[in-house]
Amino acid sequence: MNFSYTPEQEAVKGMMEEFVAKEVTPYAAQWDKEEKFPWDTVRKMGELGIFGTALPEAYGGSGLDAICHAIVAEELGKGCSSLRGIYSVQISLVAKTIAAFGTEEQKQKYLPGLAAGTLFGCFGLTEPNSGSDAASMLSTAVEDGDSYILNGNKMWITNAGIADVAVIYAKTDKNAGPKGITAFLVDRGLPGFSTKDIHGKLGLKASNTAEIIMDNVRVPKTNVLGSVGKGFAIAMSTLDNGRYTVAAGCVGSAQAALDYAKKYAKERNQFGKPIAAHQLVQQLIADMAVDIECGRLLVYKAGHMKNLGQKSTKEVCMAKYYCSEMVNRVAYKAVQVFGGYGFSDEYPVERIFRDARINTLYEGTSQIQQLIIGNFELGMSAFV
Repeated sequence: MNFSYTPEQEAVKGMMEEFVAKEVTPYAAQWDKEEKFPWDTVRKMGELGIFGTALPEAYGGSGLDAICHAIVAEELGKGCSSLRGIYSVQISLVAKTIAAFGTEEQKQKYLPGLAAGTLFGCFGLTEPNSGSDAASMLSTAVEDGDSYILNGNKMWITNAGIADVAVIYAKTDKNAGPKGITAFLVDRGLPGFSTKDIHGKLGLKASNTAEIIMDNVRVPKTNVLGSVGKGFAIAMSTLDNGRYTVAAGCVGSAQAALDYAKKYAKERNQFGKPIAAHQLVQQLIADMAVDIECGRLLVYKAGHMKNLGQKSTKEVCMAKYYCSEMVNRVAYKAVQVFGGYGFSDEYPVERIFRDARINTLYEGTSQIQQLIIGNFELGMSAFV
């Protein structure tokens, strides 16, 4: 593995650093306070081709590699975790899923808009009573002529309130367990399909999160994604992509926390000198730096395997598990460096600390990642 960026990767990193510095970091605190979905910035991302970096050129993307995909997520994570989440769902969970499993007609219909940021998508797997145990979902899809009738609810769905299309998982055979689940592409505007925004979240306040309600939603059979009964396998494959960009975003958020802590430590004086000169503060900084670099290497290793076309489920789970826990450790230590000021929204580490918490929960809890990794290491059948 080459640890140097390619010219293409350097260009993506430079573009993203400039974009985040100008269009994201100055506004992230206000988006958070107002719980404001950053439409203007999201549209600019589409115009610049940021949503299309990891998608095939044939469908409006740039066809860039997995490391570039991680770089985009990492840099967005530095500026605003909410924005990174919007990007991750749009591309990793929706667009790349359609690219991998969709028909040519589906790809032509959805991918150019998703790449350009003129269409938005969401990923409807979690339900009010099924999270880690996705196969226990209650949503159903009953065949009716040339359509399926969908009923059920999805919960904690990022982008659901603003999405034009939802990747919905429902049971076409309630007695077949995971093999009875099918994936559907459900367009907003179909009768019986509605969403209800969720407020009062601890973090990610600028990201739209909503419940999806399906009441006899008629979906044409042409909107089945992949094959009937293959939805669970599609969902698990999709989560490999989502966990990858979550991990990369965690690295970016942690890096931002460290950068803010270093700057503050050099400016803040106590006992007659900058707190950066005190060894225990240096220990905090050193621990943060090492933790971040370990996480970044795990992400890039997984990306390297993806670029080679190798199966990377274990490596992605390792990266997601480590980085999601790591960003919480780093954010905690950054608040510690700031002292009382770190407990205030006067400084961005307070927001980073709140936003970090979700990463050990969504797209598979830390405990689910441990189970998957443990199963791989022991040569046992995968848990999910």
